Parts: sequence; structure tokens; C-alpha cells
Amino acid sequence: KISEKINQASPSSHFYKHKNIKTMEDNNPPPTKPRVVCCIGDIHGYITKLQNLWSNLESCINPSDFETALVIFLGDYCDRGPETSKVLDFLIALPSKYPKQSHVFLCGNHDFAFGAFLGVLPSPPDGSEFCETWKEYEMNEEREGWYKGESFENMHLQGRRWAGNHTVKFNAVKGIDYKGSIYDAAPTFESYGVPHGSADLMKAVPNEHKKFLANLVWIHEEDDVTIKTEEGIKRCKLIAVHAGLEKNKPVEQQIKTLKAKDTRIPKVAPLSGRKDVWEIPQELTKTPTIIVSGHHAKLHIEGLRLIIDQGGGFEDQPVAAIVLPSLEIVRDTDHLVK
Repeated sequence: KISEKINQASPSSHFYKHKNIKTMEDNNPPPTKPRVVCCIGDIHGYITKLQNLWSNLESCINPSDFETALVIFLGDYCDRGPETSKVLDFLIALPSKYPKQSHVFLCGNHDFAFGAFLGVLPSPPDGSEFCETWKEYEMNEEREGWYKGESFENMHLQGRRWAGNHTVKFNAVKGIDYKGSIYDAAPTFESYGVPHGSADLMKAVPNEHKKFLANLVWIHEEDDVTIKTEEGIKRCKLIAVHAGLEKNKPVEQQIKTLKAKDTRIPKVAPLSGRKDVWEIPQELTKTPTIIVSGHHAKLHIEGLRLIIDQGGGFEDQPVAAIVLPSLEIVRDTDHLVK
């Protein structure tokens, strides 16, 4: 009988080896190594920067860790830089090239607007028309030169702004000229071989690029991410969202809206806000929660608030990533030996 064999057997006996009965030592397995998480900031159409950054991440992360890493792209793949089309090709190819990695592609405000122009955003959940999103901001239509070409009649506000022709040519905040629209979208049009503001872009963008833009997530949550802190290693929840969460709105409500991709909203603050999304909402400080974003044209690490967008789409600025749990910053401009 099995019960008799158990009574007679020692932990090293033939029975233990072949019947898969656990010893006391088996109940306390060694702690698993924390999974590496790479969060990559705004790329903005710079394919060479993206390729160099990826190569540097491969160089500085242990190969077995990189092979199984969680890689979160923080959004804004298009506009400003010259090669949006090639950037999307690179991103779309990653899951087949690195099948053991997990890839998360967040939607940035630029990607949202690009998708709005192409007509790939989900319809408003209440059955309303996209043109309802214009009303609150119509006083800006002339100055921002909203798109009025083919298919504009029921286009989301951000699609019209994205493909528009800004009447003010100089961006005083950035000290450079606008590239076509308020979104600096002209280089994106040109990367697909069509002039800025042309409806021909709707046909020129390949279906796999449209599908990629349609499938971008507005928020991503991870329940168990490890991060190095002054108090030592911490296990935290992680929320990744392009700009951040609004400080003074209930977090659960914001997450629900973002997961639902509610396109009734003319301007989605967690994708495009500034000061109102900079800090971690107070209610998330009760349990350790990392919030990681791009968007702000800054590299800012304060406690569990991580803002990773050193480049901001400027040609002379690097694209950066942060690696967890180490908090190591990796840039496309780093000279790492493979």
C-alpha cells in the first residue's frame, strides 16, 4: 500500500524520486528572480534612434533576462521625426522576432490623432457622432487650421487638428516652426509618400499599420513589478499611461474610461494632459504604485513616479528607456560594447 511505503521511505528513496511527492524543502522554493521591465519613451518617427536604443538595451541587459522581458512602449510613435512608417514596421515585427518577450504598445496623444484621421478609433460608446467632439473647441478651428478635406464631416476633433494646417507658423513654446499642424504631423504624411494634409494618406497607410494603431491600449496595469528604492527592493503595482492619471479624479473611474477607449472625449487628459497628470493621485499612495509615462519631454524620476521622455521629438535629443528593477536609464546615444 502507498501509505505503508510512505512510512517506510526516506526523502532520498526511489519512491520520492518517482512518485513526485514533495518533501518539506520543496514547499519553500528559492525566490524567483524579478522579471526585467523596460519602459521606452516617445520615439516620434526616429527609426535610427529606436534601433540604436534597442541595440543598447540588448547590450546592457543579461541575455536571458532580455529574452523574457516585459517591454512597455509609452506611446507617440509618429510625427516630428522623418520615418514614422519605418518605426511602425519595427514595432510590428517585434513579437515575432522576440517571441518570449511581452510587448505593450500604449497609445500616445499623437497616435490617437493619427488613428482619428485614418478612421480607426472605436466609435463613441453612446452612439454619438465624432463631430460632437468639435463643439467645445470650435473657437480654435481657424487658428489651428483644422482639416476640411475628404471624410472630415464625421472625424474626431484630434484627427482634424492633426491633419490641419496651423496658421501660426512659429511654436513659441518650443522655439521652432510647426511642421504642418499643431501636432507636427507633416513628416508622418511624407513618410508614407504623400503631402501634408492629403486624404491620400488614408489609402497610403498599410492595413497592418492601421491595425497596429487601432489596437494600441490607452492604459496598462501590472500587479507585481519590482523596483529598487532607497528603502530597498519593493514589489509594486505598475500603471503605464502616456501622460499620467489626473490627480483630482477617482482613479477607478479613470482606469475604466481608459480601458473602454471612450472616444466621446474631445481631449483625453491621461493621454495629453500636462500639470494635472504630473503627480501620482493621492489614493494610489496607500499601496505602492508605480506610474510610468512619456509625453512630457522630460526625464523625471521621483519616488514611484517615472516620466521617461528625454527626447520630446527633438532631433538633437536622445530617446531614453528605464529598466526595472535597477532604474538604469539607457539612451540611444549611449556607446555600449556588445
